[in-house]
Amino acid sequence: MENEKSKKKLDIKRITSAILGLPLVIIVLTFGNKYLVDIFLAIVACISMQEYFNAISKESKPIRWLGYLACISIAFIHFLPEKIPSSILENLIMLIIPTLLLILFSIIVVTNMKINFKDISYTLFGIIYIISCIGFMAKIRGLENGVLLIWYAIISAWASDTFAYFIGKKYGKHKFSKVSPKKSIEGCIAGVIGAVIVALIYTFAINEINSLDYSYIYIIIMTIILSIIGQIGDFAASSIKRYVDVKDYSNLIPGHGGMLDRIDSLMFLSPFAYVFLTII
Repeated sequence: MENEKSKKKLDIKRITSAILGLPLVIIVLTFGNKYLVDIFLAIVACISMQEYFNAISKESKPIRWLGYLACISIAFIHFLPEKIPSSILENLIMLIIPTLLLILFSIIVVTNMKINFKDISYTLFGIIYIISCIGFMAKIRGLENGVLLIWYAIISAWASDTFAYFIGKKYGKHKFSKVSPKKSIEGCIAGVIGAVIVALIYTFAINEINSLDYSYIYIIIMTIILSIIGQIGDFAASSIKRYVDVKDYSNLIPGHGGMLDRIDSLMFLSPFAYVFLTII
C-alpha cells in the first residue's frame, strides 16, 4: 500500500514537472530566434555536463573547464559565416577531435600525470556524448521550417518516453534488459506506437495550418526509427548510471531526476533526426 502511494506521488511529480516545464520549451523553441535557441541549448548542455561530471567523479577526475567550454560553443553555432567554403568547413570539423585530444594529452603532460588517461577518456566521452548530440538540436532549429521540424525530434523522444512509462507500468510483464530493469518489452513497443500516433496528429495539423505536404508514410518510418534510437539512448544513459552506481543524475526536475535523465533519448536521436529532417 505504501509502495503504491509513493508510485502515485512520483507520477504526480512527473506530470506536474512536465506541465510546468513544457511551456518554457515551447516558448523558446517556437518564438525564439536561432541565436536565443542556441543559448538556451548551451545552458541545457552545461547543466547536463555538470550532472555527467558529478556522476563520473566517483571514477575519475574529469577536466570540467574543457567540458563547459565545449558546451558554451553551442551558443555560437549560427555565428559562423554562412558563406564559409565547404572545403574549409569540412577541415575545421575534422580538426575538432584531434584538437581536443591535443589539449587533453597536453593536460596529462602539464599536470605530471596527476590527470591520467582514464580522466581524459571520460572527459572526451562526455564532450562527444553531450555536445555533439545537443548541438544537432540547434542545427535542426536552424533549418528551413525548423520551428516546425524540431518538434518531430521532441515527439519521437518524449511521446515515446511517456507512452513507454505509463503503458509499461500498467501492462509490462516481460523485462527488456538488466541495464534498466523497470523497462518492459510492452512499454518499449507502446513507446514506438505512441510516438507514431502523436507524430501523425502533429503532421496533419501542420499540413493543414501551414499548407504543407509532408508524407505520412515518411513520417511513420522516420518516427519508428527515431523512437527506437531514442529508447537505446535511454538505455545508454542508464548503463552509465549503473556503472557509477547512481539512481538519477540529479534531482533538478521532480519526478524525472536530472536534466540528463530528461533529455537522454532526445540527445541520442537528434543527429539522426537532423539527417531525416534535411531530407523531408
